Amino acid sequence: MNRVDLIYFNAGGGHRAAAQALQQAMQGGPWQVRLVNLFSILDPNSVFFNTLGVHPEDFYNKLLARGITLGMSQELKLLQRAIRLGQKALVSRMHRYWLDSQPDLVVSVIPNFNRALCESLKLARPQTPYVTVITDMADYPPNFWVEPDQPQHVVCGTAHAVQQALLAGCAPERIHPTSGMILSPRFYDIAPMDRMAERRKHGFDQRQVVGLVMFGGYGARVMKRIAVSLSDTPLILICGRNAALAETLRTMPSRAVHVVVEFTDDMAYWMQLADFFIGKPGPASLSEAVHMGLPVIITRNAWTMPQERWNTEWVRSNRLGVTLRSFCNVRSAVDKVVDDLPSWKNNVSKVQNRAVFEVPQLLANLVK
Repeated sequence: MNRVDLIYFNAGGGHRAAAQALQQAMQGGPWQVRLVNLFSILDPNSVFFNTLGVHPEDFYNKLLARGITLGMSQELKLLQRAIRLGQKALVSRMHRYWLDSQPDLVVSVIPNFNRALCESLKLARPQTPYVTVITDMADYPPNFWVEPDQPQHVVCGTAHAVQQALLAGCAPERIHPTSGMILSPRFYDIAPMDRMAERRKHGFDQRQVVGLVMFGGYGARVMKRIAVSLSDTPLILICGRNAALAETLRTMPSRAVHVVVEFTDDMAYWMQLADFFIGKPGPASLSEAVHMGLPVIITRNAWTMPQERWNTEWVRSNRLGVTLRSFCNVRSAVDKVVDDLPSWKNNVSKVQNRAVFEVPQLLANLVK
């Protein structure tokens, strides 16, 4: 059995979800997979973070829930500078961890820390491959995902990310393309269902189209504005772990059925009930929606996180939906999608993503 450490953290939720999806896809194979939260190694008892009075994962997630993403580019630069200043300490701590865990393969699904992780692994276990699975559709250079001057394998879910890795100086033999972002295996093992009966169960009129609104695992305040603008449109509002937002949305008046859902492990079910998607251009939610046949309505503006801005180009070039400057115009965007829904759905159906099954095979080849 090959011992594999999957390195993730909880900032945003997408990195943890990608690690869990890979772990599930690798079950039954020649793998002993361990999910490893980076911060649990760097600060096992949260002593340092308790001194600061805030955990970086919690702080980041609160910013997302409040929609405070303006200026994220500068914050990322400051974070990268802090990581570089702490490089020696990070390498030392991770070096001790690798000596204890003795992995045969290390897979990172996180950005920014790959230099320290790879350097420390090569000091402790020089023959162990180090792989970074980019969970964004595009890199945000420099030194975000790709660290070209070290023995780092890079798994890229888009042709654009492959070209970025090449331009950054990454050796071609260390770049491994896949057909998309990693999705949970649950999105591929979907039991047949009576869609109309399930929609009626939640109060939806089968003659109307239904929108699904989702802004990551912690929701977003803008969902209230969207609910008001689309008060006459049936909606499924996914609030994640934001119970306060869910309660607010439940009490808001609407002329159509609005089903409010808190955290769920079965996004595939809710997406089966919907006809289109509204949300931010996050790589995971976009990929899930498109995989489930939903045209998308997203925004690109100063508040769009820098690592997600290229995703809107992917939507535009493949005609997968509508990109807005703000959700003030969400009503017109919904009308545009609904008026030509079969065409939009045809475009979406052309995207075929099997990345979660392709990556384990890539990893198996690297171990060999």
